[in-house]
Amino acid sequence: MSDIVEKTLTALPGLFLQNQPGGGPAAAKASFSSRLGSLVRGITALTSKHEEEKLIQQELSSLKATVSAPTTTLKMMKECMVRLIYCEMLGYDASFGYIHAIKLAQQGNLLEKRVGYLAVSLFLHESHELLLLLVNTVVKDLQSTNLVEVCMALTVVSQIFPREMIPAVLPLIEDKLQHSKEIIRRKAVLALYKFHLIAPNQVQHIHIKFRKALCDRDVGVMAASLHIYLRMIKENSSGYKDLTGSFVTILKQVVGGKLPVDFNYHSVPAPWLQIQLLRILGLLGKDDQRSSVLKRKYCNSTANKISFKQDK
Repeated sequence: MSDIVEKTLTALPGLFLQNQPGGGPAAAKASFSSRLGSLVRGITALTSKHEEEKLIQQELSSLKATVSAPTTTLKMMKECMVRLIYCEMLGYDASFGYIHAIKLAQQGNLLEKRVGYLAVSLFLHESHELLLLLVNTVVKDLQSTNLVEVCMALTVVSQIFPREMIPAVLPLIEDKLQHSKEIIRRKAVLALYKFHLIAPNQVQHIHIKFRKALCDRDVGVMAASLHIYLRMIKENSSGYKDLTGSFVTILKQVVGGKLPVDFNYHSVPAPWLQIQLLRILGLLGKDDQRSSVLKRKYCNSTANKISFKQDK
């Protein structure tokens, strides 16, 4: 266990403290390692729950004083936020830091915003009152020309976002479905999937755009759209019978090894994607002979291929 802790502590500074001005990367790395590292090592060395509680309460008291001080810089706030995340992960209340996580997402540079958004997504839930304070920041970042800011905003929207504020960001996310970068299109689809889960009536008018995502040239965007289709087909399979041929074609491409090798798992072409498609076809094939025949042909073809590989 100690080896794992040491490797984690070695990697964390590189994750959170890349390209930091002032004092150089080495100084920032040392500062980060000494504070977070001493906390983690101190906890792992303890022998009782009582000792852990005492140490964490001391750490939280120190962090509360630091984040409340007017002299605390955004860089210091970022480091405090990582330690607060760690304390909350252990089950201790760090609610005094929630508002500071939102402020960090609003005011910081890219790396500080990244930590701020991460903290918000871990600290808050969809109904939390403080989440409303983040809406303007999300809208601003969705309109940014910086791809990293757009990605961060889409990520937090797909994780937690107040239902009543969906109309404020929905047009911006719809526009991202046409973005030139596939990662933006993929995250936009996932955000819309989240909206469909919590407020399906608000995204019904863009179902035609879901069909475009299904035919996207990027495999990741297409795969993300399957989550939405599986949900919608569960609710009303008859409205999507015309897409049976499209799902079968995608499945044939997957089984035929047409996808990038990054999607393979132990030489099996995109197994989770195959499962998703089979579940969709299973719903579409219920009480539908044509869809059932197409699915059966696929299953026979796949079984033959598996048998051939085993014989080899």
